Amino acid sequence: MSDTPELYVLGAGPGDPELITVKGYKILQQAKVVLYDNLANRELLDLTPPDCEHIYVGKQPYGKYTTQEEIHDLIKHFAFTKGMVVRLKGGDPFIFGRGFEEILFARQHGIRTHYIPGITSMQASGLEDIPLTHRAISEGIWVVTGTKKDGSLSGDLRLAMQSNATVVIYMGMKQIESIAATYRDAGKGDTPAAIIQHASTPQQKSIKGPVKDLPELAASKQLTHPAIIIIGSVTSLA
Repeated sequence: MSDTPELYVLGAGPGDPELITVKGYKILQQAKVVLYDNLANRELLDLTPPDCEHIYVGKQPYGKYTTQEEIHDLIKHFAFTKGMVVRLKGGDPFIFGRGFEEILFARQHGIRTHYIPGITSMQASGLEDIPLTHRAISEGIWVVTGTKKDGSLSGDLRLAMQSNATVVIYMGMKQIESIAATYRDAGKGDTPAAIIQHASTPQQKSIKGPVKDLPELAASKQLTHPAIIIIGSVTSLA
């Protein structure tokens, strides 16, 4: 007889395995099955019991990926055959992580659900001396996705540009030319900006410069996915 069907949607943090929450740490030690993606540090799998199954369900930006429907099927299958399933997602599952889609799916099938927040990648900006807010410089944060479901640039970016808030763009590297052009066309091309790749890991690297020059700067340091783009005066405070 299997245990009660349960799904834990757990944020793995930005990359450094030590940045997982204490609650997340404890839950991994009890997991029967872990479904993990390519942004979750695999060292976290070492916390699980010896008999825990580890199943990769990653979504590479340009390569083979597991569809959301397949992930849902795996959640359902293992919840009812193994009991406690942990869906381990990079960053925070509710910030561009589709975590709530998985929560809703599980509930529709009678699976008990739990959400454990994670530190999202933009919060690792401080490791590059970039505070997301700073008194008299930035009084807020706009967090937008660089690429919508249809592949286009989010229209919210043009709204965000009109404020003095820090703009943080997730999944924006495929749209970096369009982002730079949008700011340049609005006469804001000299706005300070930064890109941080692999935040909080030993592979972390970054660049800073005017937003209009981001494509060339990224190419010069071979910055690609996964990375966040931060635009605003906070990037040049240091």
